[in-house]
Amino acid sequence: MSITAERKQELMTEYATKPGDTGSPEIQVAVLTERITNLTEHLKDHKKDFASRRGLLMMVGQRRRLLDYLKKKEVNRYQTVIERLGLRK
Repeated sequence: MSITAERKQELMTEYATKPGDTGSPEIQVAVLTERITNLTEHLKDHKKDFASRRGLLMMVGQRRRLLDYLKKKEVNRYQTVIERLGLRK
């Protein structure tokens, strides 16, 4: 369900805005998207895992808040992240 440290490091290097960047909104959204994808696959098999479902909803809300923040601050970065991750908005 959770992502490995190696995968998280790959996402950090792929979505970093500058060298050494580990906490920009782009990276946070990318890591959350990866976790959401993994948890969605888990919930397809375990339909009654309501605790994980709650965690999934909280992660989706957190990602939405980060994207709203990014959209408010810099629309270009927001559009780039949305396109690279393949999200709807």
